Amino acid sequence: MQLVTVFTAFSPIDADLVNSRLDAAEFHPVITNGLSALSTMGYSVSVGGILVQVPEDEAKAAREFLADPGPAPSE
Repeated sequence: MQLVTVFTAFSPIDADLVNSRLDAAEFHPVITNGLSALSTMGYSVSVGGILVQVPEDEAKAAREFLADPGPAPSE
């Protein structure tokens, strides 16, 4: 199974939020570089960010899902 990056974050919170959204939408996300980003001097920038990845066959749909902000909240 080839993994494809669909989101790059420099904050673990942002990566976790995207990972949770994808998981709730029944994608199969994986976070990579999370521990390295927190244990390396320069943090996530020095390792290229924290990557949220999905299987290759889900990548297009996952990107579309993340790009869609969803309905506006009602006032």
